[in-house]
Amino acid sequence: MDKSQNAGYQAGQAKGQAQEKGNQMMDKAGNAAQSCKETMQETGEQAKAKAQGAADAVKNATGMNN
Repeated sequence: MDKSQNAGYQAGQAKGQAQEKGNQMMDKAGNAAQSCKETMQETGEQAKAKAQGAADAVKNATGMNN
């Protein structure tokens, strides 16, 4: 292999490694986004349950639940 072929090979190797690193970073970002989405859904469900509990407590305290 002459110098220009070797340089081209090394450039191709570097490009492939950079693409793989980029793919790994995108996977990590996607996983982080999914985790955040799940956490926000859980937080929303907990808030909804607390609000429902508070509403029920008010109804019970005011006699509106009967």
